[in-house]
Amino acid sequence: MSALISRVARSQAARARNVDSTAILGALPVPVMLLDTENRFRYVNNAAEQFLGISAASLAQFRLADIVPGDNPIFLLIDQVRASEATIIDHDLNLESPRLNKRGITVQGSPLPEEPGVVLLVMQDASAARALDRQLAFRGAARSVSGMAAILAHEVKNPLSGIRGAAQLLETSVSASDKELAELIRDEADRIRALVDRMDAFGEKPIARTAVNIHRVLEHVRKLAQTGFAAHIKFQELYDPSLPPVWANRDQLIQVVLNLVKNAAEAVTQESIHRPEITLATGFQHGMRIAVPGSASRLDLPLFVAVRDNGPGIPEDIKPHLFEPFVTSKSTGSGLGLALVAKIIGDHGGLIEVDSRPGRTEFRLHLPVVTEKEGDQ
Repeated sequence: MSALISRVARSQAARARNVDSTAILGALPVPVMLLDTENRFRYVNNAAEQFLGISAASLAQFRLADIVPGDNPIFLLIDQVRASEATIIDHDLNLESPRLNKRGITVQGSPLPEEPGVVLLVMQDASAARALDRQLAFRGAARSVSGMAAILAHEVKNPLSGIRGAAQLLETSVSASDKELAELIRDEADRIRALVDRMDAFGEKPIARTAVNIHRVLEHVRKLAQTGFAAHIKFQELYDPSLPPVWANRDQLIQVVLNLVKNAAEAVTQESIHRPEITLATGFQHGMRIAVPGSASRLDLPLFVAVRDNGPGIPEDIKPHLFEPFVTSKSTGSGLGLALVAKIIGDHGGLIEVDSRPGRTEFRLHLPVVTEKEGDQ
């Protein structure tokens, strides 16, 4: 890939075949940027526009330092390319600024011999692949929870029923002070049973899927939220009305989105957030594909759903384990909500990503859409 891009950038092979090199670069799925001697953007392809979140017309007015802080290691790489006149590759770079938040990026810089000082940058973002690897590990952990739930259901629920029944009998025959203790025993038994029931949701059960309008799911969740736990929070909706239906279980999608919105609402209700806001967004993203476990086929995930908040962000020590069971930063949380979200999305063949920093946290779901074969069912 790197050798091909360099040859295309130099236009040697393209000119020999009378092919427009700009069209070839524009079709590449990886971000390609051409910087002049002052690190101004001379050219960016479509993938680079999406990567930076800025249009080519706007980037033509910018220098790289307008987007990435001047002390970022990427500038050292560019200087080394110019000094050595050789291709240099650096891995696991973080490109972070108010405009950009990309982590673990591989950057390749190549010189153009025909134009001294001009540098070609090619960037590869492996975050989706890393997210998929983590989710496969999370699904293994979820299966462990499922096995634990089966044991708990058998070994715990029966004695819990006896404890709860005994507490109810005590309530009718003890003094007022002891009655309070009996009620406490009953309530705690109910809480433990509810926790066991939540863990039972991790079981491996077939999913009944239909064509689901994702915007109706989001509207349903928004109404639930604004009439209850998020009545004081401003909601912003950024929907793409042209999206096709997703191939999913409606009730499970509602459960997923409701869980994410509840977490967002809890994040923005902290005292430090003056104008709490939650954004629900949908869109179409080309090129997102993953392998189907146990087969040679691949699944397209062109539709995304994003739940974004302006809360304080996720603690750094929690991020790597965010979707693991029993991991939570809440003092009263069970740590099963996001683990269940990851399992449901994984069961649908989808992918979940999270991007979090102070003032902005976004959970993004990548979902399959209805195909012609499924539409005929």
